Amino acid sequence: MNAEIIAAGSELLTAERVDTNSLYLTAELNNLGVEVTAKAVIGDDRDRLAEAVRAALSRSAIVILSGGLGPTEDDVTREAVALALDRKLVFHPEIAAQIEARFARMKRKMVEVNRRQAFVIEGADVLPNDRGTAPGQWVEESGVVILLPGPPHELKAMFERQCLPRLRRLVPDHSIRTLLLRVTGMPESDLDQLISPVYKKYLNPVTTILAGNGDIQVHLRARCASVGEAEALLAEVGAPIEALLGDKIYSRNGDPLEVVVGEMLHKAHATVAVAESLTGGMLGERFTTVPGSSRYFLGGFLTYSNAMKVELLGVDPQLLAHFGAVSPETAEAMAAGARRLTKATYALAVTGVAGPESGEDAAPVGTVYVALADPEKTVAVHRQFLGDRTRIRMFTTQMALDVLRRRLMGRAG
Repeated sequence: MNAEIIAAGSELLTAERVDTNSLYLTAELNNLGVEVTAKAVIGDDRDRLAEAVRAALSRSAIVILSGGLGPTEDDVTREAVALALDRKLVFHPEIAAQIEARFARMKRKMVEVNRRQAFVIEGADVLPNDRGTAPGQWVEESGVVILLPGPPHELKAMFERQCLPRLRRLVPDHSIRTLLLRVTGMPESDLDQLISPVYKKYLNPVTTILAGNGDIQVHLRARCASVGEAEALLAEVGAPIEALLGDKIYSRNGDPLEVVVGEMLHKAHATVAVAESLTGGMLGERFTTVPGSSRYFLGGFLTYSNAMKVELLGVDPQLLAHFGAVSPETAEAMAAGARRLTKATYALAVTGVAGPESGEDAAPVGTVYVALADPEKTVAVHRQFLGDRTRIRMFTTQMALDVLRRRLMGRAG
Protein backbone atom coordinates (compact mmCIF):
# COMPACT_ATOMS: atom_id res chain seq x y z
CA MET A 1 0.00 0.00 0.00
CA ASN A 2 1.42 3.37 -1.06
CA ALA A 3 0.75 6.91 0.12
CA GLU A 4 1.27 10.45 -1.11
CA ILE A 5 1.55 13.61 0.96
CA ILE A 6 0.43 17.05 -0.15
CA ALA A 7 1.38 20.13 1.87
CA ALA A 8 -0.97 23.03 1.17
CA GLY A 9 0.08 26.65 1.64
CA SER A 10 1.77 29.31 -0.43
CA GLU A 11 4.03 30.15 2.51
CA LEU A 12 5.71 26.75 2.06
CA LEU A 13 6.86 27.87 -1.39
CA THR A 14 8.92 30.70 0.09
CA ALA A 15 12.45 30.58 1.46
CA GLU A 16 11.24 31.28 5.00
CA ARG A 17 9.07 28.23 5.66
CA VAL A 18 9.88 24.52 5.41
CA ASP A 19 7.42 21.62 5.35
CA THR A 20 8.42 19.41 8.28
CA ASN A 21 5.04 17.69 8.64
CA SER A 22 5.76 15.40 5.72
CA LEU A 23 8.89 14.07 7.44
CA TYR A 24 6.89 13.11 10.51
CA LEU A 25 4.08 11.57 8.43
CA THR A 26 6.55 9.60 6.32
CA ALA A 27 8.16 8.06 9.40
CA GLU A 28 4.79 7.10 10.87
CA LEU A 29 3.55 5.62 7.59
CA ASN A 30 6.78 3.68 7.11
CA ASN A 31 6.34 2.18 10.56
CA LEU A 32 2.97 0.88 9.37
CA GLY A 33 4.55 -0.64 6.27
CA VAL A 34 3.22 2.08 3.94
CA GLU A 35 5.60 3.40 1.31
CA VAL A 36 5.46 7.14 0.63
CA THR A 37 5.95 7.41 -3.13
CA ALA A 38 5.46 11.15 -3.68
CA LYS A 39 5.29 14.47 -1.87
CA ALA A 40 4.10 17.81 -3.18
CA VAL A 41 3.83 21.39 -1.98
CA ILE A 42 0.92 23.28 -3.54
CA GLY A 43 0.13 26.95 -3.03
CA ASP A 44 -3.23 28.39 -2.02
CA ASP A 45 -4.92 27.63 -5.33
CA ARG A 46 -8.12 25.60 -5.12
CA ASP A 47 -8.07 24.24 -8.68
CA ARG A 48 -4.40 23.33 -8.66
CA LEU A 49 -4.79 21.62 -5.30
CA ALA A 50 -7.83 19.69 -6.54
CA GLU A 51 -5.86 18.55 -9.56
CA ALA A 52 -3.04 17.31 -7.29
CA VAL A 53 -5.53 15.36 -5.16
CA ARG A 54 -7.08 13.67 -8.21
CA ALA A 55 -3.66 12.70 -9.54
CA ALA A 56 -2.52 11.33 -6.18
CA LEU A 57 -5.68 9.25 -5.75
CA SER A 58 -5.20 7.73 -9.18
CA ARG A 59 -1.82 6.38 -8.07
CA SER A 60 -1.97 5.76 -4.33
CA ALA A 61 -4.36 4.26 -1.79
CA ILE A 62 -3.68 6.91 0.86
CA VAL A 63 -3.50 10.66 0.27
CA ILE A 64 -2.74 12.95 3.19
CA LEU A 65 -3.06 16.73 3.03
CA SER A 66 -1.65 19.06 5.66
CA GLY A 67 -2.59 22.70 6.06
CA GLY A 68 -5.20 24.95 4.54
CA LEU A 69 -7.93 24.18 7.09
CA GLY A 70 -7.93 27.59 8.74
CA PRO A 71 -10.72 30.19 8.65
CA THR A 72 -9.37 32.62 6.04
CA GLU A 73 -10.09 32.88 2.33
CA ASP A 74 -6.72 31.42 1.37
CA ASP A 75 -7.42 28.22 3.34
CA VAL A 76 -8.79 26.22 0.42
CA THR A 77 -8.04 22.58 1.27
CA ARG A 78 -11.65 21.70 2.15
CA GLU A 79 -12.96 23.25 -1.06
CA ALA A 80 -10.23 21.68 -3.19
CA VAL A 81 -10.78 18.13 -1.91
CA ALA A 82 -14.56 18.48 -2.26
CA LEU A 83 -14.01 19.60 -5.85
CA ALA A 84 -11.60 16.73 -6.55
CA LEU A 85 -14.09 14.17 -5.22
CA ASP A 86 -17.14 15.89 -6.73
CA ARG A 87 -18.77 16.17 -3.31
CA LYS A 88 -20.56 18.99 -1.53
CA LEU A 89 -19.45 20.84 1.56
CA VAL A 90 -21.96 20.53 4.40
CA PHE A 91 -22.15 22.98 7.31
CA HIS A 92 -22.13 21.33 10.76
CA PRO A 93 -23.66 23.60 13.43
CA GLU A 94 -22.27 21.45 16.23
CA ILE A 95 -18.70 22.06 15.02
CA ALA A 96 -19.33 25.79 14.88
CA ALA A 97 -20.65 25.61 18.44
CA GLN A 98 -17.53 23.74 19.58
CA ILE A 99 -15.27 26.35 17.99
CA GLU A 100 -17.28 29.16 19.59
CA ALA A 101 -17.00 27.44 22.97
CA ARG A 102 -13.24 27.17 22.54
CA PHE A 103 -13.01 30.90 21.95
CA ALA A 104 -15.21 31.52 24.99
CA ARG A 105 -12.82 29.50 27.17
CA MET A 106 -10.06 31.86 26.03
CA LYS A 107 -12.38 34.79 26.84
CA ARG A 108 -12.54 35.79 23.22
CA LYS A 109 -15.46 36.19 20.84
CA MET A 110 -15.48 34.02 17.74
CA VAL A 111 -15.56 36.08 14.56
CA GLU A 112 -17.82 35.06 11.71
CA VAL A 113 -14.99 33.87 9.49
CA ASN A 114 -14.31 30.93 11.84
CA ARG A 115 -17.60 29.37 10.76
CA ARG A 116 -15.81 28.29 7.56
CA GLN A 117 -14.06 25.64 9.63
CA ALA A 118 -17.39 23.95 10.34
CA PHE A 119 -17.86 22.89 6.71
CA VAL A 120 -17.27 19.19 6.17
CA ILE A 121 -16.96 17.26 2.91
CA GLU A 122 -20.08 15.21 2.25
CA GLY A 123 -19.66 11.71 3.67
CA ALA A 124 -16.45 12.53 5.55
CA ASP A 125 -15.73 11.58 9.16
CA VAL A 126 -14.77 14.52 11.35
CA LEU A 127 -11.44 14.22 13.17
CA PRO A 128 -11.63 16.22 16.41
CA ASN A 129 -8.86 18.71 17.12
CA ASP A 130 -8.27 19.25 20.83
CA ARG A 131 -5.32 21.57 20.18
CA GLY A 132 -6.82 24.01 17.72
CA THR A 133 -9.98 25.18 16.00
CA ALA A 134 -9.64 23.32 12.69
CA PRO A 135 -11.10 19.78 12.70
CA GLY A 136 -9.54 17.23 10.38
CA GLN A 137 -11.46 15.04 7.96
CA TRP A 138 -11.27 11.40 6.86
CA VAL A 139 -12.79 10.66 3.46
CA GLU A 140 -12.99 7.26 1.80
CA GLU A 141 -13.21 7.20 -1.99
CA SER A 142 -11.37 4.45 -3.90
CA GLY A 143 -8.80 5.00 -1.22
CA VAL A 144 -8.48 7.29 1.76
CA VAL A 145 -8.05 11.06 1.76
CA ILE A 146 -7.02 12.57 5.09
CA LEU A 147 -7.16 16.30 5.81
CA LEU A 148 -4.95 17.44 8.68
CA PRO A 149 -4.25 20.90 10.14
CA GLY A 150 -0.94 22.59 9.35
CA PRO A 151 0.48 23.48 12.80
CA PRO A 152 2.76 20.53 13.69
CA HIS A 153 1.55 20.14 17.28
CA GLU A 154 -2.04 19.91 16.05
CA LEU A 155 -1.21 17.59 13.16
CA LYS A 156 0.84 15.15 15.23
CA ALA A 157 -1.74 14.83 17.99
CA MET A 158 -4.58 14.32 15.51
CA PHE A 159 -2.67 11.79 13.43
CA GLU A 160 -1.60 9.74 16.44
CA ARG A 161 -5.02 9.70 18.12
CA GLN A 162 -7.43 9.76 15.20
CA CYS A 163 -5.64 8.37 12.15
CA LEU A 164 -3.19 5.70 13.23
CA PRO A 165 -5.85 3.39 14.73
CA ARG A 166 -7.87 3.61 11.51
CA LEU A 167 -4.86 3.06 9.30
CA ARG A 168 -3.75 0.00 11.26
CA ARG A 169 -7.07 -1.62 10.38
CA LEU A 170 -6.65 -0.79 6.69
CA VAL A 171 -2.99 -1.46 6.03
CA PRO A 172 -1.82 -4.99 5.17
CA ASP A 173 0.66 -6.53 7.55
CA HIS A 174 3.87 -5.20 6.02
CA SER A 175 6.84 -3.62 7.73
CA ILE A 176 9.41 -1.10 6.56
CA ARG A 177 12.72 -0.90 8.35
CA THR A 178 15.68 1.32 7.54
CA LEU A 179 19.41 1.29 8.08
CA LEU A 180 21.17 4.65 7.97
CA LEU A 181 24.94 4.76 7.70
CA ARG A 182 26.64 8.15 7.92
CA VAL A 183 30.06 8.36 6.31
CA THR A 184 32.76 11.01 6.08
CA GLY A 185 36.22 11.30 4.63
CA MET A 186 35.55 10.13 1.06
CA PRO A 187 33.88 11.50 -2.08
CA GLU A 188 30.36 10.35 -2.95
CA SER A 189 31.49 8.89 -6.28
CA ASP A 190 34.20 6.80 -4.59
CA LEU A 191 31.70 5.52 -2.06
CA ASP A 192 29.18 4.55 -4.71
CA GLN A 193 31.80 2.75 -6.79
CA LEU A 194 32.87 0.82 -3.71
CA ILE A 195 29.46 -0.35 -2.48
CA SER A 196 27.33 -0.46 -5.65
CA PRO A 197 28.35 -4.06 -6.48
CA VAL A 198 26.59 -5.01 -3.23
CA TYR A 199 23.39 -2.99 -3.29
CA LYS A 200 22.73 -3.32 -7.03
CA LYS A 201 22.01 -7.02 -6.50
CA TYR A 202 18.84 -6.09 -4.61
CA LEU A 203 15.62 -4.35 -5.57
CA ASN A 204 14.60 -4.68 -1.93
CA PRO A 205 15.98 -3.02 0.12
CA VAL A 206 16.08 0.23 -1.83
CA THR A 207 19.39 2.07 -1.48
CA THR A 208 19.64 5.85 -1.52
CA ILE A 209 22.86 7.86 -1.22
CA LEU A 210 22.71 11.50 -0.09
CA ALA A 211 25.75 13.76 0.12
CA GLY A 212 26.42 17.27 1.36
CA ASN A 213 29.26 19.24 2.95
CA GLY A 214 31.54 16.25 3.39
CA ASP A 215 28.83 14.10 4.94
CA ILE A 216 27.35 11.11 3.08
CA GLN A 217 24.25 9.21 4.12
CA VAL A 218 23.59 5.67 2.89
CA HIS A 219 19.92 4.77 3.39
CA LEU A 220 18.77 1.15 3.07
CA ARG A 221 14.97 0.66 3.20
CA ALA A 222 13.62 -2.88 3.43
CA ARG A 223 9.91 -3.61 2.97
CA CYS A 224 8.80 -7.08 4.07
CA ALA A 225 5.86 -8.97 5.50
CA SER A 226 7.25 -8.77 9.04
CA VAL A 227 9.68 -6.77 11.11
CA GLY A 228 11.92 -9.81 11.49
CA GLU A 229 12.18 -10.35 7.74
CA ALA A 230 12.91 -6.68 7.13
CA GLU A 231 15.63 -6.58 9.76
CA ALA A 232 17.17 -9.81 8.44
CA LEU A 233 17.25 -8.38 4.92
CA LEU A 234 18.91 -5.18 6.13
CA ALA A 235 21.53 -7.23 7.94
CA GLU A 236 22.16 -9.30 4.80
CA VAL A 237 22.78 -6.24 2.63
CA GLY A 238 24.17 -3.91 5.28
CA ALA A 239 26.91 -6.18 6.63
CA PRO A 240 29.04 -6.31 3.45
CA ILE A 241 28.53 -2.57 2.89
CA GLU A 242 29.70 -1.82 6.41
CA ALA A 243 32.72 -4.08 5.91
CA LEU A 244 33.69 -2.18 2.74
CA LEU A 245 33.32 1.26 4.31
CA GLY A 246 35.05 0.34 7.56
CA ASP A 247 35.98 3.21 9.87
CA LYS A 248 34.69 5.81 7.42
CA ILE A 249 31.27 5.02 8.94
CA TYR A 250 30.87 7.25 11.95
CA SER A 251 27.17 6.75 12.77
CA ARG A 252 24.61 3.98 12.41
CA ASN A 253 21.69 5.73 14.08
CA GLY A 254 21.55 9.02 12.21
CA ASP A 255 23.55 11.09 14.70
CA PRO A 256 25.63 13.85 13.08
CA LEU A 257 29.40 13.93 13.48
CA GLU A 258 29.42 16.56 16.25
CA VAL A 259 27.18 14.34 18.40
CA VAL A 260 29.32 11.26 17.82
CA VAL A 261 32.56 13.09 18.61
CA GLY A 262 30.99 14.67 21.69
CA GLU A 263 29.94 11.29 23.02
CA MET A 264 33.45 9.94 22.44
CA LEU A 265 34.99 12.87 24.32
CA HIS A 266 32.55 12.44 27.20
CA LYS A 267 33.21 8.71 27.49
CA ALA A 268 36.96 9.36 27.44
CA HIS A 269 36.59 12.06 30.13
CA ALA A 270 38.38 14.35 27.69
CA THR A 271 37.97 18.01 26.76
CA VAL A 272 38.49 20.01 23.59
CA ALA A 273 39.15 23.61 22.59
CA VAL A 274 39.32 25.21 19.15
CA ALA A 275 41.31 27.90 17.38
CA GLU A 276 39.66 29.08 14.18
CA SER A 277 40.75 31.26 11.32
CA LEU A 278 38.87 30.65 8.04
CA THR A 279 35.81 29.05 9.72
CA GLY A 280 35.22 32.05 11.98
CA GLY A 281 33.44 30.18 14.79
CA MET A 282 31.64 27.52 12.73
CA LEU A 283 33.60 24.67 14.34
CA GLY A 284 32.81 25.89 17.84
CA GLU A 285 29.19 26.27 16.85
CA ARG A 286 28.99 22.65 15.73
CA PHE A 287 30.29 21.50 19.09
CA THR A 288 27.92 23.74 21.06
CA THR A 289 24.75 22.89 19.12
CA VAL A 290 24.81 19.58 21.01
CA PRO A 291 22.97 19.66 24.35
CA GLY A 292 25.36 18.93 27.19
CA SER A 293 28.46 19.94 25.21
CA SER A 294 29.70 21.96 28.19
CA ARG A 295 30.84 18.62 29.63
CA TYR A 296 33.68 18.46 27.12
CA PHE A 297 33.88 21.70 25.09
CA LEU A 298 35.91 24.37 26.90
CA GLY A 299 35.82 27.22 24.37
CA GLY A 300 37.75 28.66 21.49
CA PHE A 301 39.63 31.49 19.83
CA LEU A 302 38.65 33.39 16.67
CA THR A 303 42.02 34.49 15.32
CA TYR A 304 41.21 35.70 11.84
CA SER A 305 44.13 38.12 11.54
CA ASN A 306 47.80 37.34 12.00
CA ALA A 307 47.95 39.87 14.84
CA MET A 308 45.29 37.96 16.77
CA LYS A 309 47.09 34.68 16.16
CA VAL A 310 50.15 36.21 17.78
CA GLU A 311 48.38 38.07 20.59
CA LEU A 312 45.80 35.44 21.62
CA LEU A 313 47.49 32.15 20.77
CA GLY A 314 51.16 33.06 21.07
CA VAL A 315 52.03 32.13 17.48
CA ASP A 316 55.60 33.22 16.73
CA PRO A 317 55.58 36.25 14.37
CA GLN A 318 58.71 34.92 12.63
CA LEU A 319 56.92 31.63 11.96
CA LEU A 320 54.05 33.52 10.34
CA ALA A 321 56.44 35.64 8.32
CA HIS A 322 58.34 32.61 7.07
CA PHE A 323 55.55 30.07 6.45
CA GLY A 324 52.45 32.24 6.13
CA ALA A 325 49.09 32.02 7.86
CA VAL A 326 47.96 29.15 5.64
CA SER A 327 50.51 26.50 6.43
CA PRO A 328 50.84 23.35 8.52
CA GLU A 329 53.32 25.12 10.78
CA THR A 330 50.87 27.91 11.63
CA ALA A 331 48.00 25.46 12.12
CA GLU A 332 50.11 23.44 14.55
CA ALA A 333 51.18 26.55 16.45
CA MET A 334 47.54 27.65 16.75
CA ALA A 335 46.46 24.25 18.08
CA ALA A 336 49.35 24.09 20.54
CA GLY A 337 48.55 27.59 21.78
CA ALA A 338 44.86 26.82 22.27
CA ARG A 339 45.66 23.67 24.21
CA ARG A 340 48.26 25.41 26.37
CA LEU A 341 45.93 28.28 27.25
CA THR A 342 42.80 26.19 27.97
CA LYS A 343 44.43 23.07 29.44
CA ALA A 344 42.15 21.01 27.18
CA THR A 345 42.95 17.39 26.41
CA TYR A 346 42.69 18.16 22.71
CA ALA A 347 42.78 21.32 20.67
CA LEU A 348 41.77 21.71 17.04
CA ALA A 349 42.97 24.54 14.84
CA VAL A 350 41.84 25.44 11.32
CA THR A 351 43.39 27.79 8.80
CA GLY A 352 43.05 28.09 5.06
CA VAL A 353 41.75 30.03 2.08
CA ALA A 354 37.96 30.09 1.75
CA GLY A 355 37.88 32.43 -1.24
CA PRO A 356 36.67 33.77 -3.50
CA GLU A 357 40.24 35.21 -3.76
CA SER A 358 43.52 34.00 -2.33
CA GLY A 359 44.29 37.24 -0.52
CA GLU A 360 47.78 37.72 0.87
CA ASP A 361 48.60 34.00 0.87
CA ALA A 362 49.93 32.30 -2.22
CA ALA A 363 47.93 29.16 -1.48
CA PRO A 364 45.04 28.52 -3.89
CA VAL A 365 41.41 28.86 -2.83
CA GLY A 366 40.27 25.72 -1.03
CA THR A 367 43.60 25.05 0.68
CA VAL A 368 42.89 23.94 4.25
CA TYR A 369 45.02 22.85 7.18
CA VAL A 370 43.56 21.27 10.32
CA ALA A 371 45.87 20.70 13.26
CA LEU A 372 45.22 18.58 16.32
CA ALA A 373 47.20 18.99 19.52
CA ASP A 374 46.98 16.34 22.23
CA PRO A 375 49.13 15.20 25.15
CA GLU A 376 51.44 13.25 22.82
CA LYS A 377 51.95 15.41 19.73
CA THR A 378 50.65 18.11 17.42
CA VAL A 379 49.94 17.14 13.81
CA ALA A 380 48.51 19.06 10.85
CA VAL A 381 46.46 17.54 8.03
CA HIS A 382 46.08 19.14 4.60
CA ARG A 383 43.10 19.03 2.24
CA GLN A 384 42.25 20.81 -1.00
CA PHE A 385 38.52 21.51 -1.36
CA LEU A 386 36.58 22.77 -4.35
CA GLY A 387 33.52 24.97 -4.29
CA ASP A 388 32.35 28.32 -3.00
CA ARG A 389 33.24 29.97 0.29
CA THR A 390 30.37 28.40 2.26
CA ARG A 391 31.09 24.91 0.96
CA ILE A 392 34.80 25.12 1.76
CA ARG A 393 34.12 26.31 5.30
CA MET A 394 31.54 23.58 5.94
CA PHE A 395 33.86 20.89 4.55
CA THR A 396 36.57 22.20 6.87
CA THR A 397 34.46 21.79 10.01
CA GLN A 398 33.57 18.26 8.94
CA MET A 399 37.21 17.48 8.32
CA ALA A 400 38.24 18.86 11.72
CA LEU A 401 35.64 16.82 13.58
CA ASP A 402 36.72 13.69 11.72
CA VAL A 403 40.39 14.31 12.53
CA LEU A 404 39.45 14.36 16.21
CA ARG A 405 37.18 11.32 15.85
CA ARG A 406 40.00 9.30 14.33
CA ARG A 407 42.39 10.36 17.05
CA LEU A 408 39.89 9.29 19.69
CA MET A 409 39.63 5.94 17.90
CA GLY A 410 43.43 5.63 18.07
CA ARG A 411 44.03 6.32 14.38
CA ALA A 412 46.03 9.00 12.66
CA GLY A 413 44.26 11.92 10.97
